[in-house]
Parts: sequence; structure tokens; C-alpha cells
Amino acid sequence: MARITVEDCLKQADNRFLIVQMAIKRIKQYREGYLPLVQCDNKEVVTALREIAAGKILSVPAAQEEEA
Repeated sequence: MARITVEDCLKQADNRFLIVQMAIKRIKQYREGYLPLVQCDNKEVVTALREIAAGKILSVPAAQEEEA
């Protein structure tokens, strides 16, 4: 099994703190019942990072999120 790290996700978002926040939000979504977007039998953190690295999760600025 290949390891996934925050550094692997830096191609999608150039701020490691943003990546961590994206992963936290995605983990909360899993716990609310959302299904993973990638096939992975790992823990929630690894699955979230794999989704971010694959470009399946995008960051939406807070101003745009409030308008939606």
C-alpha cells in the first residue's frame, strides 16, 4: 500500500493548512453518511487525503460557501 501525506496533496492546494481543513471537513461528511469518492479500505483520514490528492475534493472560499 502506498503512503499518502499532506505533501502529496500540495498539487491541489498550495497551503498545507488548507489541506488539513479540507480533510477535516470531509471526515465530518463521512460521519454524517456521505460516501467516499475513491475506493479505499483505509481510515477516514487516509481516504480524505486520497480524495484531495486525486482532485475529487475542491476548496470553496468561505464567501462563496455562504452565498450558496
